[in-house]
Amino acid sequence: MPEKAGPQGRRRTPRERAREQTVADIVRLGRQHLAVHGAAALSLRAVARDLGVVSSAVYRYVENRDELLTMLLVDAFNELGDRVDEAVAGAEEHDHRGRFMALGRAVRSWALGEPASYALLFGSPVPGYAAPAERTTGPGTRVVVSLVGILDAAARAGCLSGGHQDGHFPAALAADLAAIRAQFDLEMSQDLIARGLLVWSALFGAVSFEVFNQYGPDTFAAPGELFEHHLSVLGAVAGLEAADS
Repeated sequence: MPEKAGPQGRRRTPRERAREQTVADIVRLGRQHLAVHGAAALSLRAVARDLGVVSSAVYRYVENRDELLTMLLVDAFNELGDRVDEAVAGAEEHDHRGRFMALGRAVRSWALGEPASYALLFGSPVPGYAAPAERTTGPGTRVVVSLVGILDAAARAGCLSGGHQDGHFPAALAADLAAIRAQFDLEMSQDLIARGLLVWSALFGAVSFEVFNQYGPDTFAAPGELFEHHLSVLGAVAGLEAADS
């Protein structure tokens, strides 16, 4: 198989390929340790031990525990984003409600399959760690950007219903919603933007309740059916209900 080219079409050197493989191995082992021990107990020394090298060797690739946490965050955010993008792309372009449902199902499926990584992204903050915005904002907003794209496409196609006209929000909130509309160049009313924000937070709230067992162990025999109901309700809240009619 031909060697993949690096930046500007340049082929990667053996040293660069070896470094990329080592970093990938560190991330893979870091995720394994995350699943077993949790984020707060993550240890570069333990990762080095499983990698089969002395701890000082790992520090050539990862500066400290916080750097490893950032790498794991970016890796998990991108994996979730890839899963969502693939699911959304599998639905018909004009089926805005179907694309929304696909997005929600993909988030839940990934979260249930990777509960430790989901907890790192959306659970309790790791004591003493602050994610660097310049590295995590892009990957961390991929799902909401995808959701915004679905809702905006529906609005532009005349398939997003409901919502009041602008003008009934308090001034400060209206300014925030107007800024969001300008940032994403949206055609939705401020009310529909506010509804979209509710849908975003409620979607992840429903997933978090299931992943973190907040409903209790014996409350629902069919949590998947409950989630489908939640998705349907949230689609209607967003204004997507009329898309199927």
